Amino acid sequence: MNKVARVFSGIQPTGVPQLGNYLGSIKNWVTLQSQHLDPASPHPHDQYISIVDLHALTVPRPPSRLRTDTFEMAASLIACGIDPSRTVLFRQSTVPAHTQLMWALACITPVGWLNRMTQWKSKLHSNQPHASLNVHSAAAQSLLTGLFTYPVLMAADVLLYGATHIPVGDDQIQHIEFTRDICDQFHKTYGPVFSAPRVLLTQTKRVMSLKDPMRKMSKSDPNDSSRINLNDSDDAIMRKIRKAHTDCINGISFDPVARPGISSLLSIYAALRSVGVEQVTQEMQGLTNLQMKEAVASAVIDTVGPIREHMARLVADRGYVENVLRVNEEKAKSVAEANWQNIAKCIGLS
Repeated sequence: MNKVARVFSGIQPTGVPQLGNYLGSIKNWVTLQSQHLDPASPHPHDQYISIVDLHALTVPRPPSRLRTDTFEMAASLIACGIDPSRTVLFRQSTVPAHTQLMWALACITPVGWLNRMTQWKSKLHSNQPHASLNVHSAAAQSLLTGLFTYPVLMAADVLLYGATHIPVGDDQIQHIEFTRDICDQFHKTYGPVFSAPRVLLTQTKRVMSLKDPMRKMSKSDPNDSSRINLNDSDDAIMRKIRKAHTDCINGISFDPVARPGISSLLSIYAALRSVGVEQVTQEMQGLTNLQMKEAVASAVIDTVGPIREHMARLVADRGYVENVLRVNEEKAKSVAEANWQNIAKCIGLS
């Protein structure tokens, strides 16, 4: 379908991202804009980033909130360094072919494959911690269909653009394997159309909560002190990191099992500086926990401060952001519609 190397990524419209989003995904996407994935090709790779507002419907929210969250995510991505002239940044719902392909793929996807996916199980488990994690169990009968079937839409997102590379953390590899399985199933059913995408593992795999370093940093955590938001003030950042969960052991060492809090902060510091965690651990020898926290907070402020200021300017200029999205959505529609017509012909719809 596509002979040019193409990167595809999706991000939920959660409003202003938190530091885990930035270090786990966005920073990597910015870097990819200046890289050349295929040395054998004279052309640079394409990059598509979709704000997946259709996926967001799996957790219903007030319509006005979804619109605001989507706009703030778009502004945040641009403020973080996503260049709309090099990356096609668009809202998923503006491209009808996503749901058209999703239905075609759903019709060849066994329920058993969806039953094995971990995302819906983790959602069910958080609401019903003692529930049996099987779609056929009584506890799963309140599971919303969209949450159960959304991996098919995720596969459609990727395959629709002929994506060759998908940058993900290790917790998303199952979704890429699922996409590759659907790709194979489609080829067995209708013939070869898609290219199976490859995984690009991000260097910073997970950023952990400041309050519970055994859990990922998340916008869904009700405790705002558990995360650094990209619009947090310098004072808020310093306060949150000073109060981050650590331990009473003297000295600075990296040991995610015995010292998860200290190790999490060292990982954040290393990721912000794009160096190895061993190097920063060595640099911080002799510091107290408080001194180490202040060094980490200063590094976070140095990164977040300019993003926060740029974001504020973009939010104040709503027309610019909306125009960027409209222009890029026309680019996405052009590619998606052409590919969908080819797929539709293959399955007998045209």
